[in-house]
Amino acid sequence: MKLHKIRILFCLPIIGCLNTDLGRVRPTLRSDDIHRWMGPAVTQRYGEAQSAFPLTDDERTLRDLGYPLIEPPYERQRWYSVLNEYGLSGMFLQSWWYYDQTAYAADMFSDPARSTETYYARLLRDIRNDNVRIGPFARVARQVSDMDVRRDKSLRYVSNLSPREHGNAVARMAENSLIARWVHQSLMERTYAYNYALEKLVIVAPSAQAAEVERQLNQMRALIAEAALVPRGSSGPWITQAAARPLVTK
Repeated sequence: MKLHKIRILFCLPIIGCLNTDLGRVRPTLRSDDIHRWMGPAVTQRYGEAQSAFPLTDDERTLRDLGYPLIEPPYERQRWYSVLNEYGLSGMFLQSWWYYDQTAYAADMFSDPARSTETYYARLLRDIRNDNVRIGPFARVARQVSDMDVRRDKSLRYVSNLSPREHGNAVARMAENSLIARWVHQSLMERTYAYNYALEKLVIVAPSAQAAEVERQLNQMRALIAEAALVPRGSSGPWITQAAARPLVTK
């Protein structure tokens, strides 16, 4: 077992040592490949081979930037969030594969608030956080896609390539593609969940803040379309089948 995993297991009895006050993983518990598990998780889920190739810097960044966009917003402050980061909490992660439009609103309303404006503030915060993250992820996804296009073309011309090397290259391209699709699907599902929560709010507690939430949500939809993490015009679900080629389009 790797050292960082051992440190996490020893840290479990003292929940406070796992996260900082801001809900982030403590730097001492981080490793360069903290989110490497995302590739094997999604390829196993959709029946694709796993690549044994090491991650490039861009591929590692793709996973680091993608993780906050697949982790449900309401999971971030939980005691087990650090385990989610490392892919160690399979008992929690399994639920992420199944979309529930009502889950976000249910979690939000389960937290009693003195003022209903708190719910609007939380909704705005979560949507804005996603909006800020979409652009950086999309830029790295395009860079990874460009490199995979070149890798795909190189497979036809590189001599003395072993079947194992060829298989690992194809598997890594499929893995990168699936991660981009996973993030796209997660973002689309979030727009549905945020919209559901907003509709509930305007009935339960009408507020002038509803207009700003709707504006931010519309911006999120536009940012997702601009990111083009899947071929334009395609409809969901977007990660039921892997394609062993780059799927990010310009």
